[in-house]
Amino acid sequence: MKMQSVPESQFESLVADQMDALPDGLGKELNNVSITVQDRPEDGSLQVLAVYSGIPLNERGQFGAEALPDNIVLYRESMLAHAHNVDELKREIWNTLIREIGQHLGMDDAQLDELEARHHH
Repeated sequence: MKMQSVPESQFESLVADQMDALPDGLGKELNNVSITVQDRPEDGSLQVLAVYSGIPLNERGQFGAEALPDNIVLYRESMLAHAHNVDELKREIWNTLIREIGQHLGMDDAQLDELEARHHH
């Protein structure tokens, strides 16, 4: 059974709550990252939960690091399609944020899996 639709304002406050709950080390990394919410990717696919765009920290030179803020886009309808209730939705948002922050830090898949496992909730 698919959960009821969650309006964008409520979804954004769930995202904000999850961001506030991030461990200090990870929450700090979001200072230079903007988080936006969109309904779904341009191709309409509900498979993609989020997209990170930017240059991972480990690939930046000494200069130009602040050129563009990194951005994480969370797709509300995609996440709703994968969750059956608000608790699952929160977990989906949480795990997605953890992974996207990991990408921002330049982690590879194995490191991302470990990061997600360590901060699973």
